Amino acid sequence: MDEAAGNSNLALDKLRTLLRSDGLDADGKLPTERALSQRFGVSRRAVRRALEVLEAEGLIWRRQGSGTFAGRRPDGWSEHVGSIVAGTDLMEVMEVRLRVEPQLAQLAAMRAKAADIERMYELVKKIHDSTDADGRELWDGALHRQIAQCAGNQLFLAIFDVINRVRQDEAWQTIRERARSVSKTRTVTYGQHTAIVEAIAARDPAKAGEAMRQHLLTLQESLIRITSLDHHEPKTKQELA
Repeated sequence: MDEAAGNSNLALDKLRTLLRSDGLDADGKLPTERALSQRFGVSRRAVRRALEVLEAEGLIWRRQGSGTFAGRRPDGWSEHVGSIVAGTDLMEVMEVRLRVEPQLAQLAAMRAKAADIERMYELVKKIHDSTDADGRELWDGALHRQIAQCAGNQLFLAIFDVINRVRQDEAWQTIRERARSVSKTRTVTYGQHTAIVEAIAARDPAKAGEAMRQHLLTLQESLIRITSLDHHEPKTKQELA
């Protein structure tokens, strides 16, 4: 076996290990080819060839200009998600979340495995321990998606993923962090996240659904408060110009 083929096999083996681990971002994005090359100690060509194999197997997919992601390529429906998100607002999103996510929590309480619940507890801790807004938003999204995934309903999960796309919008992240700051809800949110996971662990669907509903109502109230403050805040001379 020549050195190039050997490097490619090594890269492929290490990439498979990476995909099986918890070492990826919440959105499943892989490091760049250059970063993988340096990490594995192989050439970029070897990494590229290994990625081609994984893509052919349906284990990764690539989006031009965005990078490489774990899992299968989203179907054509996802092409329209951006326009759907652009045509809505935060309050509409919260209305949908309040009707979908409590049901997902109920189903998760019936179907989540012990390892899934352990992961939920880890994510709650990561949210609480995060020292910046970006980190909190990342792990919060990961927790809510973990619950959605554990519900075991692919149609519900697809709907959740459409809603969750809003989290990638910078305006959404900014206003959520402002809402946390104004309402001092960080400690409250930690308690609510813990209550949701504890109800799921206790296999209590009704309690899990209600805990999720109360959590989302708290977030909705905070968002209403911050948008109301924006509405009544005096305009600066620059804004009035």
